[in-house]
Amino acid sequence: MMCSGIKALAMALVGALALTSTSSFGWEKDKTYKITILHTNDHHGHFWRSEHGEYGLAAQKTLVDRVRHEVESQGGSVLLLSGGDINTGVPESDVLDAEPDFRGMNLIGYDAMAVGNHEFDNPLSVLRQQEKLAKFPFLSANIYQKSTGERLFKPWAIFKPQGVKVAVIGLTTDDTAKIGNPEYFTDIEFRKPADEAKLVIEELQQSEKPDIIIAATHMGHYDNGNHGSNAPGDVELARSLPKGALSMIVGGHSQNPVCMEKSNRKIKDYIPGTPCTPDLQNGTLIVQAHEWGKYVGRADFEFRNGLLTLKRYRLLPVNLKKELKWDNGKSEWVLYLPEIPESPQMLTLLSPFQKKGKAQLAVKLGSVNQKLEGDRNKVRFEQTNLARLILNAQMARSKADFAAMSGGGIRDSIEAGNITYKDVLKVQPFGNTLVYVDFTGQEALDYLTAVAQKKPDSGAYPQFANVSFNAAGGKLSALKIKGEPVDLAKTYRMATLSFNGAGGDGWPKIDGHASYVNTGFIDAEVLKEYIQKNSPIDAATLAPQGEVSMK
Repeated sequence: MMCSGIKALAMALVGALALTSTSSFGWEKDKTYKITILHTNDHHGHFWRSEHGEYGLAAQKTLVDRVRHEVESQGGSVLLLSGGDINTGVPESDVLDAEPDFRGMNLIGYDAMAVGNHEFDNPLSVLRQQEKLAKFPFLSANIYQKSTGERLFKPWAIFKPQGVKVAVIGLTTDDTAKIGNPEYFTDIEFRKPADEAKLVIEELQQSEKPDIIIAATHMGHYDNGNHGSNAPGDVELARSLPKGALSMIVGGHSQNPVCMEKSNRKIKDYIPGTPCTPDLQNGTLIVQAHEWGKYVGRADFEFRNGLLTLKRYRLLPVNLKKELKWDNGKSEWVLYLPEIPESPQMLTLLSPFQKKGKAQLAVKLGSVNQKLEGDRNKVRFEQTNLARLILNAQMARSKADFAAMSGGGIRDSIEAGNITYKDVLKVQPFGNTLVYVDFTGQEALDYLTAVAQKKPDSGAYPQFANVSFNAAGGKLSALKIKGEPVDLAKTYRMATLSFNGAGGDGWPKIDGHASYVNTGFIDAEVLKEYIQKNSPIDAATLAPQGEVSMK
């Protein structure tokens, strides 16, 4: 049975997702074609199962193979798309430049991928090597080389399942220039995705005359288009185009399961295995499958006489589990749905990669007595003890008086107990370098005033150490550095990361300052050494005490 939300979507899509141009009629009149779109996004290096046996490409391959067999046995076709961000997040992947991830995606049979912002965490040369490794196209219509004015990637790819011509457009958030490493963007321009989408759709209608146009995007899904300090996302894209110009947007970046509770509002805590109604904006279906390969999204369509109709949509969990806690203090991780076996072929491919760096990554560096908080929903909203530890490490190495960094640079928490190098690399996976600058007190005041305006719920939200102040109405008051009122004529050294120093996340650029020094020390190495020298770590000594007030 189709849930009522999907029924409503199907009815809307019958009228809205009509043929967008004159078809070349590779399909037969009055014949029904079954087309299934599978999708994932924000993989972030999770080629191997988690410590609790969740997700991973081996189980994903089994699941995708099952769906393909089912659909093809009924005369249908499958397209598998990624919303991007294959890179950054798991040390075993990061140290190998995501080679196991792309090789695994080849084996599963991905058809196309949107270029995500984290594809630029490495120099362009690394991304080009990944592009050569992949057996599917990297798509982005809005990334240009400044010096030539040419696109850096293919803007679209054409597929012809059973003679139905499907165009897949790639689009990348224009926030990439702000939230990525500016050092890699000297000759790269990120144009407005919506503007490029309009151009590309016109080009497609004139040259290819597709029956269906889909966008694989890495832009984010924000309820009712309320994107805050983030660049506009998929909802805004759909609303900016003629109604139904895109049949479907396969998204990523915001790392949500897009399952709507009601119009313009997602389910806050989606439960794996329960019904999922995707968003529908201006005749365009919008989907996103959370992150890390936790789900494979499945949209089953029928195409008949130029009309595309959604018959069923599901998020298929990949061995996701819930933790059951018992009265005796023990806990058990239990599957939501029956276990999906791992593909032996995939395990054979990936096992050598998993083993390659495991011994080095598992070495104990030190220990901590309580959790060090690095969760996305904390470091982008409030000061945390883990941020304080990271900044203390930067100050110790650079002999700085205070330190600051954007919360989006902290990617994971550290649990109580032993700390390994893998833990550190999960927290700081980007390979930024430690930098410092000697400010006058006035320059420090001006800089901190600007940084304190960055909004919560964004990667730009600032974390501080050795400073206290009140920020309101665009002004800073009661500024203290190392517990003393700031002297506007005195010199203070500030530590930060090369990412922020170069203007990343929209922070003030300081890499042109006369006293700016890039130490060349990698952020994770700085934290690693500090943990080794200062363990065991007492988390209570790192707890923020309300020193910073930002309104």
